[in-house]
Amino acid sequence: MEWIVLGLFCAALVLGIVLNISMLWALGFGLALFWFYGRHRGDSWVALAKMTWEGVETVWKILFTFLLIGVMTALWRAAGTVPYLVCRAAELIRPSVFLLMCFLLNCGLSLLTGTSFGTAATMGVICAAMGTAMGVSPVLTGGAILSGVFFGDRCSPVSTSALLVATITKTNIYENIKSMLRTALIPFLLTCAIYGALGISVHGTGAGLDLRAVFSGSFRLHWTALIPAAVILVLAAFRVNVRLAMTASILSAVPVCLFVQGLPVREVLLSALRGFTPADPEAAALVSGGGVLSMLNVSAIVCLSSSYSGLFQKTGLLDGCKRGVERLNRAVGRYRATLITSIPAGMVACNQTLAILLTEQLCRGHYESKSDLALDLEDTAAITSPLIPWCIAGAVPLAMVGAPSTALLLACYLWLLPLWRCLRKKS
Repeated sequence: MEWIVLGLFCAALVLGIVLNISMLWALGFGLALFWFYGRHRGDSWVALAKMTWEGVETVWKILFTFLLIGVMTALWRAAGTVPYLVCRAAELIRPSVFLLMCFLLNCGLSLLTGTSFGTAATMGVICAAMGTAMGVSPVLTGGAILSGVFFGDRCSPVSTSALLVATITKTNIYENIKSMLRTALIPFLLTCAIYGALGISVHGTGAGLDLRAVFSGSFRLHWTALIPAAVILVLAAFRVNVRLAMTASILSAVPVCLFVQGLPVREVLLSALRGFTPADPEAAALVSGGGVLSMLNVSAIVCLSSSYSGLFQKTGLLDGCKRGVERLNRAVGRYRATLITSIPAGMVACNQTLAILLTEQLCRGHYESKSDLALDLEDTAAITSPLIPWCIAGAVPLAMVGAPSTALLLACYLWLLPLWRCLRKKS
């Protein structure tokens, strides 16, 4: 019975991807499916509701953080922070170092904003346009962009996936980031070397986009636009609570929006809610986004996905899978078992959030240290999900930058990190 239920859930997820239907429908179907399984076992509706709430309760605090992220990313756009950073960064790109700079620039912006999709939609799109103008293969450009956007998505203090891992494992996000940076150092350097070497063979014309001309009609590109980014970097360095750091960044962005960019109060408030869109269509295509509403979908996905954890635990739906993972753990070691588990979890889940939650459910019994579990989740499910062609974690950023799915093969950082952990991990 368990395998039939799980099979139907997998089929619903795959069907949603094929038909391009919102993931929420498939997740809602899964919740109903797991409830009926619980009823089949003899659990009451009240008991099932309690199990569902216990799962949601583990992550409800993170939902407010998601809303802060939406407000912050909108006001960073409205304040000119993102356009200023993108303009300055794009000036560094030269044909001979294009792929390396493409990787590094996307690393930097994703580390600041904590969003793979947001980085791909801004810096990624710009790098892709420059690559096309220079005659660089979109496979190479797409791989470098994908590597960069997930560097920050994995280890930014304002990353939704990093916050999710810290929440479900009950660990400190700054301690997690320290551990993640240690395991990422060698893969990061190797990725830089590979893109640097590949860049030597790229013969570009040096043509690029005049971004200052694109943005100057919509923004005042003044150094004060950097204040919101500087605030969050400084507070993160002092390990200030993430929500307080984001709130401070938001508050610092408001006067920049009002007095530097000259936006009316009403537009600032609407941008915080709905996201910011410049009046100029060319600028809007590059920096629109953010806002509370933009985070509702991911918040709903996290809520529905986390609701499964209580049901899985109390109904024993995953017990057969857990026994298989336990045998795998004894055979190949803890990290490798978690890595292998994360791959089918990502293939089934089709999104990074559910892949992380499923992997945590199946593997947490093998860990005595919560910090070790958090690190291994970041070095497996969070980083392998984008490599699955039909998973939205990687498919959406590649679609944004117009790169084919074969670019996944050139996303060197995403391959090198788990490979490095497998080679060095003894447990």
